[in-house]
Formats: sequence, structure tokens, C-alpha cells
Amino acid sequence: MVLRVTNEAKAGAGRGDIVDGTSTSAALKREGLLMQFTPPHDLQPAFVDKDRFWIANNLYVMTPGFNTSLVPKGTEPKTYEDLLDPRWKGKIAWTVPPANMLAPQFVGLVIAAMGEEKGKDYLRKLAAQGIVGHSVSGRQMLDLVIAGEFPLALQIFNNHTVISAARGAPSDWVPMEPALGLLSVASVTKFAPHPNAAKLLMEFLVSEEGQRLMAASGELPVHPRVPPNDPRLRPRSEEHTSELQSLAYLVCRLLLEKK
Repeated sequence: MVLRVTNEAKAGAGRGDIVDGTSTSAALKREGLLMQFTPPHDLQPAFVDKDRFWIANNLYVMTPGFNTSLVPKGTEPKTYEDLLDPRWKGKIAWTVPPANMLAPQFVGLVIAAMGEEKGKDYLRKLAAQGIVGHSVSGRQMLDLVIAGEFPLALQIFNNHTVISAARGAPSDWVPMEPALGLLSVASVTKFAPHPNAAKLLMEFLVSEEGQRLMAASGELPVHPRVPPNDPRLRPRSEEHTSELQSLAYLVCRLLLEKK
């Protein structure tokens, strides 16, 4: 997406009014290809760019997910240390570049949570578990788990397990702390062919009405008055003061604002 928008802009043929994604806006902001605009909103400061180039429209919480037919509920690993149990050797998978950056983000989260020395020691032990890497999306990785390819996967979208379970799939997630929270953010492009329509859509996306539609689709809204369908999915503490949220949003904002 970043390459497409950048190339279109260089050719003077920009076609997109709005861009959306977890890291797209950060890259385009650095390239000077976004309009400085955020609509009126009721969102917490953590969900809005301090320079007003992007605003969040939903949240992703990355956690382990598992196949409930292969891993009966109650026997799943509940902590990072549990992942080191020999019973999980060769049975854990995760997504790797170039498909996405979820595996590196997991590594970064461990280092941020445990400190460099302890974090690296933990990661060496985890590597000995023979984690299998696949260059697929987080959604596709969960589908592999549901299909029985692996009992357990790291860094899947926790709400996707609930969506799939509602359709009869053997899927569930683990509220393992700390977890990584990723913001899906939207921006108006600097060359938007329909800038006023783009601004109106941005305003609707973060409105209470738009956020209720987001929740109805099974995604995690960011509006303070709109709960997700399953309240367990969104990190606790609406003020984002818990250990889980403070660390998750710290890592997320570092990803969005990286130089």
C-alpha cells in the first residue's frame, strides 16, 4: 500500500482519498504524503497522532490462539513461561516477514517487558522450542491453527478467534500479559481527489455511530462509549493505565512514530 501510494504520488496520479492500516500512515507521514487533518472526536490521546496526521479507528490485540479440539480449554499455556514447557516443542507457529512483522513485534514486546538481558535469555529458550515460521497474515495463521496444522500460534488477532468460534470453528485465545496492542489508523492523503468527502468519512469512522458498526462486525472499537461485542477482548482500564495497556500502547506508538 505504501509503495502504491508513493509511486502514484511521484507520478502525479494520486487516486486514493484515505489510507488505512497499522503502519501505512507512519511511513506516508515521513514521506510528506498525508494531509494534516483529524476530525472532531471523543477518543483518548493515545489514539490520535500528536501532529494530526492520523487517527485510530479500531484496535487489534495480539495474543496466542489455539485449536480447542487439539488443546482442551484449561490446558493451554497461560504465561510466557508456559510456552517453554517441553509439551509445546514443535507445536507452536507464528507469522514471519515479509508477509508481516508480527514475529519481530513479539520479540520487541518480550524485550520491552523483561528487559534486554532477561528478554534475550527467554527468547533463546523459546527458540529451542522449534517455533515454525510461516509467511502468512495473522488471519491466515489462525486459519492454519483451526485446520489443525498447529495446536497453537503466537500473535494472532484475539477477536478473530471469537469471530471464528461463533461460526463453529475450534478456536480460542489466551489473555497472556503483556500483550501487544496495534492501532489500525486512517489518514487523508495530501493529494486526495475528494478531500471534503474524505474528511466526512474520517469523521464518521470515529463517531459513535461508526464505531458501533465496527463493533458489530466483530472488530475492537476505540470509542470510549462503544464496547466490543465481547468485553474480554479489549485490554482492561478505559484510561489505559494498566500494565498491559501502558506497555502495549507504548510499543504500538513506537511502531507508528519510528524514524
